[in-house]
Amino acid sequence: MNIYDVSNRAGVSIATVSRVLNGNPNVSEKTRTKVLAVMDELGYTPNIFARGLGLNTMKTIGIMCSDSSDLYLANAIYFLERELRKGGYDSILCCTGTDLETKQKYFDLLRSKRVDAIILAGSKFVEMKPKDNAYLIDAGKEFPLMLVNGCLEGPGIYSTLCDDRAAAFEAAARLIESGKRNILYLYTSYSYSGLNKLQGYKDALNAAGISVREEYIHQCPKNITAARELCARLFEDGLVFDGCLTSDDSLAVGAVKFAHQAGIAIPEQLSIVGYNNSILAQSSYPELTSIDSKVEALCITTVNTLMGLFNGANVPAKTTISADLIIRETTKF
Repeated sequence: MNIYDVSNRAGVSIATVSRVLNGNPNVSEKTRTKVLAVMDELGYTPNIFARGLGLNTMKTIGIMCSDSSDLYLANAIYFLERELRKGGYDSILCCTGTDLETKQKYFDLLRSKRVDAIILAGSKFVEMKPKDNAYLIDAGKEFPLMLVNGCLEGPGIYSTLCDDRAAAFEAAARLIESGKRNILYLYTSYSYSGLNKLQGYKDALNAAGISVREEYIHQCPKNITAARELCARLFEDGLVFDGCLTSDDSLAVGAVKFAHQAGIAIPEQLSIVGYNNSILAQSSYPELTSIDSKVEALCITTVNTLMGLFNGANVPAKTTISADLIIRETTKF
């Protein structure tokens, strides 16, 4: 049931229904009563976000990301803007970094531009402390707040997620099945997505009866050189590892470079799995096995959900999309 059904049954334009929804005074009492009666008859619950067809829309969506130079986020921005253009919407992009105060500053800037919704691209906008998310919870009561691969619950907040925990579990489990027992895990951050990937890795070890050892879990900057140097340092310190799972392809490429320099055969002596299936995966030699986190599908689903809201449709508050493991030359699966 949506705004079109109400319009057809009441015999009025969609714009008139939208005026009623928005409390616009330029509607006669007779028409207002008629439209409200049809809503009641059809069991239609007025959606405060069904303004995309009304008079108060700016036809503009705000997009926030922490780092537009990041390959994953750069792709996300491209897909989001492409889908928004298809729907007739412009966009304003703010690159915020990871500092909470700066994120709040740019969020308020977009609100001041009277955008119709804000899309948060990436999982670094949901903070560990609930009080730090209060500004997002409050904003969701005024306009749609869309999260791409982040999750936050509250009125007017809609999350589209990759099942990172299941994806990391599958990759680690496949490494174990291929005979690897000492699996290094490299990750970039404690974001919502990052925590789920880490938990998937731990779940797979536990399921196989392998102890989770903290010396095999290391945070690393999202940088190829940093990952190569970290792997070399761990190796020189005597850590034995025959598998490596990472939270991003850049870290996996760093592990590949380490193996080349150390004379370690890939995948026979060291199997490596990356994450995001970026261009780095195919540029690596050997080509990198990587988890495809479906960034395009996430962005298309996010925009489709938003357009549904604007049209008065009932949409899910949370949508989860499964990842794919793309097998290439750095593993023997």
